[in-house]
Amino acid sequence: MKSNAKRKIFINNMITYGIVAAAYIIMQVLVGTGHISSLLKGLLVPFCIYVIMAVSLNLTVGILGELSLGHAGFMCVGAFAGALFSKCMKGSINPTLSLVIAIVIGAAAAAVFGMLIGIPVLRLRGDYLAIVTLAFGEIIKNLVNAIYLGRDSSGFHISFKDSMSLKLEEGGEILIKGAQGITGTPQAATFTIGVILVLITLFIVMNLVHSRTGRAIMAIRDNRIAAESIGINITKYKLLAFSISAGLAGVAGVLYAHNLTTLTAQPKNFGYNMSIMILVYVVLGGIGSIRGSVIATVILYLLPEMLRGLSNYRMLMYAIVLILAMLFNSAPQFVTMRERIMDRFGRKDKKPAKEAA
Repeated sequence: MKSNAKRKIFINNMITYGIVAAAYIIMQVLVGTGHISSLLKGLLVPFCIYVIMAVSLNLTVGILGELSLGHAGFMCVGAFAGALFSKCMKGSINPTLSLVIAIVIGAAAAAVFGMLIGIPVLRLRGDYLAIVTLAFGEIIKNLVNAIYLGRDSSGFHISFKDSMSLKLEEGGEILIKGAQGITGTPQAATFTIGVILVLITLFIVMNLVHSRTGRAIMAIRDNRIAAESIGINITKYKLLAFSISAGLAGVAGVLYAHNLTTLTAQPKNFGYNMSIMILVYVVLGGIGSIRGSVIATVILYLLPEMLRGLSNYRMLMYAIVLILAMLFNSAPQFVTMRERIMDRFGRKDKKPAKEAA
């Protein structure tokens, strides 16, 4: 039985990797043959960013069972940590190597913030947790907008007033300009790097879910009291899942920062709406379904762009698709119908085995 379960998990995982790999190959062929517009080319890296965000948030919302509305805050931390490193190292090391190190730094910084926030916050549940994580995301965004950071021969200087207060020596460089953010970040992000990071994210999350640690996390989600009664350390496993989720959001943030020349902490990219949009992708893809998050993100992110020609009805059609997707995933009639179909296919698979027996 265990070998059959492991085989089924392995096949499901390989299907998910295969979908991502097939999408990458198809897009590369279409780009190479000139069948992709410049608009869609510009969306390839953002596709990868939002897939990573959705998969990482699903770890908190679907696997851990906690509602977080501050995921964009972790993305912001990773973006600025990675962009700051790349700007400091610009011209000193290879851009690809610089990006790899920036990804590690961004993930580590976001994971540390996730741990620091998670220690007090994860004692809360439900709406209270959502409100506190939402507040954290807004605090991070506003804090970054208030920072002025410069560098000269004597080291780094920081101020929360203005750039003149840094008192840099002649030839000094301003790295972070408050609300103007960071300018001059190398545009090292590519679709290939994005897909590699998506595959790494999927590998981490799916292996975590099917590991002993993942089963402990899901046990906490299903019944906290029962999990605690059998000796599962609630705080440890919740903090671990929350920190990994935050770290992966930091990876998406680094990729986002290196897809732009100027990085600013604005409401449209690191605000409340970003967290809600990612949560929509997770919910419509199926809470707890990693593959569903990937598919829903691509479809729902691409749909408004495909409907751009129907400017008067674009958002109406988008809203209808959202409603239909929600009904398909959550309505009891659709859920029952899906279960019957799966049972029917399951019986077909079992018939030969019974006949052989």
